[in-house]
Amino acid sequence: SRIITHLTFFCMEVKNLFDTTAFNEISERINKLTPDTERNWGKMSVSQMLAHCKEAFKVPLSDKPMPRMFIGRLLGWMAKSKLYNDKPWGKNLPTSPNFLIKDERNFEEEKKQLLELINSFYSKGAGNVGKYPHPFFGQLNSNQWGISMWKHLDHHLKQFGV
Repeated sequence: SRIITHLTFFCMEVKNLFDTTAFNEISERINKLTPDTERNWGKMSVSQMLAHCKEAFKVPLSDKPMPRMFIGRLLGWMAKSKLYNDKPWGKNLPTSPNFLIKDERNFEEEKKQLLELINSFYSKGAGNVGKYPHPFFGQLNSNQWGISMWKHLDHHLKQFGV
């Protein structure tokens, strides 16, 4: 029992946001959030977290390439598999400065816009998103995009207990 609990903590079921079941589950979890939902770790409010997740979706949905970060060119390849492997992301990970949300946001508007971006990602489907390399991690295939975007949302939804 103790070993199973330990293994469960270090492994997770990795889902792909292009999968209908995973898409529906993520949407339902986001809809459970309220403006008063408290974080379990970190500094962001729930509306800031929604805005942060919106910024992440702008990467695979972009019609223009984003400049590669120098540090990403040097080190991105070493961390790339953490985006889509079956290990949960750690708490309080560093984030790119353009993904930091410091001002307070309107919860309902951020939630609505994030759900629209998730729907756009899902609707476009594998092979029609992520045309350009990730600014830090470089080229990702469709499966890696689907898993990494699900994993990012799952990480932040767990941060807020849903």
